[in-house]
Amino acid sequence: MKTVLVIDDEAAILEICGMALERKGFHVVRARSGGEGLEMAKRHVPDLVLCDINMPGMDGRGVLRTLRDDVELSTAQFVLMTGNPLAVPPRKGMELGADDFLTKPFTVEELLACVEARLRRAHVHWRVEERMMRDLRSTLSTTLPHEFFTPLSGIMGMTEILLSEFGNLDKGETLEILRDIDTSGKRLHRTLSHYFAILELEMDDGTSEAPRDLGPEEIDKAVHDAVERVCARHERRTDISLELRYGKCHAALNDLCTILDELIDNACSFSLPGTPVQVCLTDDGVFTIRDEGRGMTPEQTERIGAFRQFDRKRFEQQGLGLGLALTLGLVTRSKGRLSVESAPGEGTTVRLAMNQNR
Repeated sequence: MKTVLVIDDEAAILEICGMALERKGFHVVRARSGGEGLEMAKRHVPDLVLCDINMPGMDGRGVLRTLRDDVELSTAQFVLMTGNPLAVPPRKGMELGADDFLTKPFTVEELLACVEARLRRAHVHWRVEERMMRDLRSTLSTTLPHEFFTPLSGIMGMTEILLSEFGNLDKGETLEILRDIDTSGKRLHRTLSHYFAILELEMDDGTSEAPRDLGPEEIDKAVHDAVERVCARHERRTDISLELRYGKCHAALNDLCTILDELIDNACSFSLPGTPVQVCLTDDGVFTIRDEGRGMTPEQTERIGAFRQFDRKRFEQQGLGLGLALTLGLVTRSKGRLSVESAPGEGTTVRLAMNQNR
């Protein structure tokens, strides 16, 4: 028997949904608030959650985010209910991790059709199996499933909207969704590339490109190629400034390109569009990447070596897990040095010394 958790602060909606689902043979658990809903979810581990968006205290978005961060509950199908679809449009709901929407008022037939469709999707692996998530989680770190499946969920969610609403979307809406799919696909490709690059680092058989003294033209190309890639991802071409004085730089060229790409990308990820990102190189081979973003506490800065992401629940930024792990590995392979200075609300400065002659 499948378990459905219904969360709504309106007693009438709660009772109508509960009775209709119970008549269809579902085990129904009811909750009058987001907080109570989370308690019931942990106690009963539902197959599907029906949750109102607008509720006092924790709203439906808060419930959704919390469940998606819970290992045991993250694979449950999640349907948001709302009387005002403009408050959280379906596309935004999909980005948050919702599987479907029900717009109030809805009929019992619409309710049952939605629930049964969601459960069928779950049965044919609409969400990746929990076992696979556990395997990936143990492969590298606890952030890995989130790094992979956030863009994957975006791709699947946007694709479903295209398939189900194709005839109702105008050209502009279709183009916007396709751009979202393209962005999520590129993000997933980047994450997978990082993952396999880390595996190659761990299994280095001595055939990788050896660090060497790079010439000014090679350094210039590495910097500009990295900046171009970051600008294409973040559309912040006018925010990034360069001040380059070419001198010593000892690294494998491909490694330097990847390191600079990651460090400049992080500066853009953790600062707002319109704020400056400065990339400097001194003639003694020290790169400085400076942003004016949210910054980190001293404790967070010290823990960077653990490849952790900070304040994920507040900011949901990607890249400080796999990306930083890869960066530190490549810096170590080139016998370089990486240091970070940061303060909350003041931004972050990263210094990269790649001047070890060998």
